[in-house]
Amino acid sequence: MIGLLQRVTQAEVTVDGERIGAIGAGLMVLVGVQKGDTETRADRLLERLLGYRVFADADDRMNLSLGDIDGGLLLVPQFTLAANTKKGRRASFTSAAPPDEGERLFDYLVSRSAAAHTKVETGRFGADMKVSLINDGPVTFWLET
Repeated sequence: MIGLLQRVTQAEVTVDGERIGAIGAGLMVLVGVQKGDTETRADRLLERLLGYRVFADADDRMNLSLGDIDGGLLLVPQFTLAANTKKGRRASFTSAAPPDEGERLFDYLVSRSAAAHTKVETGRFGADMKVSLINDGPVTFWLET
């Protein structure tokens, strides 16, 4: 399972002109599900997302986690993260989980996130989403479990 996390001052997702998820300061995470991913990998990704130290402390060092700052978490499904781009001029998605499995594991991650953190918003699996954000820093990390 892949999480491309970005520290943001704000982020939102719209579908058909309707805002379906939005946060202030926190993490916007694009989530990719690969073949072979499991609930255990989703749990590990969530553990890392909630505990990853990407926010500045009083000394302006990245020592604080999402929980430490009580920030928002916006999870956005994005199957293209599982693309193989090693050759050619068109990505291959053979390593991406089938849509039903991807949606099931994304929903699992969302439900576990909501149980562990108070400010969780999401995009919509399979929808044509418009995502806007203000990346703070910029700070972006690729996490893979």
